[in-house]
Amino acid sequence: MDNTENKDTVKYLPGTVAQLTVARESEFGVFLDAKTGDTNDDILLHKTQQTAPVKVGDTVKVFLYLDPKRRLTASMRVPKMREGQVARLKVINTTKDGAFLDVGAERGVFMPFAGMRGRLQVGEVVWAKLYTDKSGRLAVTMQVEDELRRASKKAENVMIGDTLQGAVYNLTESGAFMFSDERYIVFIDRREMAKPPRVGETITARVTYIREDGRLNASLRPQKEKAMIADAENILNFLKERGGKMPYGDNTAPQIIKAKFQISKAAFKRALGHLLKDGLIEEQDGWTMLKNS
Repeated sequence: MDNTENKDTVKYLPGTVAQLTVARESEFGVFLDAKTGDTNDDILLHKTQQTAPVKVGDTVKVFLYLDPKRRLTASMRVPKMREGQVARLKVINTTKDGAFLDVGAERGVFMPFAGMRGRLQVGEVVWAKLYTDKSGRLAVTMQVEDELRRASKKAENVMIGDTLQGAVYNLTESGAFMFSDERYIVFIDRREMAKPPRVGETITARVTYIREDGRLNASLRPQKEKAMIADAENILNFLKERGGKMPYGDNTAPQIIKAKFQISKAAFKRALGHLLKDGLIEEQDGWTMLKNS
């Protein structure tokens, strides 16, 4: 948001965009009028921060930030997105208080901890919105549900079993929400993922249900036949790591199966049946054992 002029003087803040007039030139670049009446307060627009030639009297749009010596400095590289706009932004730094995201300006824009979804890592790309905080500075937030909902489309020409790619924008106790490349809202129930994806992660999901409102339900698990083979392989590895036997079988409680293997009781039983049919395991007194172990 641009700073607005008060009746007397204007105090410009780092992390804001302003329209300022070139007051004078120097060997380093030009100084912009800070409108305090004191030329010592004028703001340097260095030659390296100019994207086009400027001269005394020109009004230029600049992004304000603090240089390494904590002096207010200007750059003509302003954010490439508008206030209120949502985009996929790269994390360029993290601190204990939040993170800095690349909005195309001279410096990253701060995301306070309250606006984050999980712990971010440098290099990750996340959905985020640019806004002006209470102090008048530009900031970003990952709370973009309303914006993505308005930008979304009803699913068209989609069939159950189709795969869609997109980025996760929220993760709750119920599951993950993805905004697909086609701009569809896709929900993935927690039971349909072996492990939760990270917020911002790009994933491929398989459509399992088409809702009347045009949104989709999907799964990160492979189809049952492929999943059964993968689950059976995991059970074999589990047995091999534990001397060829385990106290889990058809009568084991579902919550124990979920905790140990991250699959449902039904999927566990399908995988055991597959291994029994292939003669790789045997069951006895509640125990499952590798044959010829």
